[in-house]
Amino acid sequence: MTEVILSSALLVVIVIICWMYRHQCLLRDRARLMRDAMRHRDFAFRLPTKGLLFGEKAMQKALNDMGHDIEKLVAHNEVESWQRLTRVLTHEIMNATTPIRSISQAYLSLPDIKDTPYEEGIRAIYDTSTGLATFVNSYRKMTQLQEPVFKELDVRVFCQSIASLYSDLNWEIKVPSNVRLRADESMLRQVFINLTKNAIEAEANSIGIEYVGKSGELLISNDGHVIPDDVAREIFIPFFTTKHSGSGIGLSLSRQILLKQGLILSLSEHPLRGYNVTFIIEKDKT
Repeated sequence: MTEVILSSALLVVIVIICWMYRHQCLLRDRARLMRDAMRHRDFAFRLPTKGLLFGEKAMQKALNDMGHDIEKLVAHNEVESWQRLTRVLTHEIMNATTPIRSISQAYLSLPDIKDTPYEEGIRAIYDTSTGLATFVNSYRKMTQLQEPVFKELDVRVFCQSIASLYSDLNWEIKVPSNVRLRADESMLRQVFINLTKNAIEAEANSIGIEYVGKSGELLISNDGHVIPDDVAREIFIPFFTTKHSGSGIGLSLSRQILLKQGLILSLSEHPLRGYNVTFIIEKDKT
């Protein structure tokens, strides 16, 4: 009888040891996954809490939430850094190009230059400096945003007004009639137009807008081309674009517009079912 008890106890101990070893391996793998996510600036990581003890579940949930908060802080810092850099660059470039443009324009107006071999070269200088000035003005758009004029918006009515501008697309608006948002209507409209244009350029046919009451998130989805992971990490960087004719400021400008209104724009790691891309607009709680 004693031997049976000892054998059973030994079996229980072995099972417990095996379970603890497997559990520790699970935690080790989680740590590695989170470390890799941070190294690759993938702050949208979310690891499941299934199979964890109650204390470990609380810790994993806190880490998941922390990743979301880090993503918001990074968005803030990136916007501020690009704004500072933009102000310096535009000032220095305009100081250098303005006199070149003025002088070349003056020379082109001289009768002695017209129809001479010098005209083509001077015109090339003028056109290049003009193009550079136009490029710099695109930068200025991101540092000279107007101050928002807030009002209470009926989100459903607002979304329907955007849909009416692009009637060729299939729209699915899942927003309750009682949802309100305090925002600048014209600035918010520009953001939605930017997102819609991006969807059209990605050959989307359908756009869905859904309000998640539990989290207060507004999800804007489309069925255009999937955004690869390496591109997804760069899409909010000013002038980054994969399009031949794109300027690359639409998403960056949209994020800055929303930040001025206490909102944040991000790309969802997991698009809604039926769509390939989902953007999230939510209140900035940082």
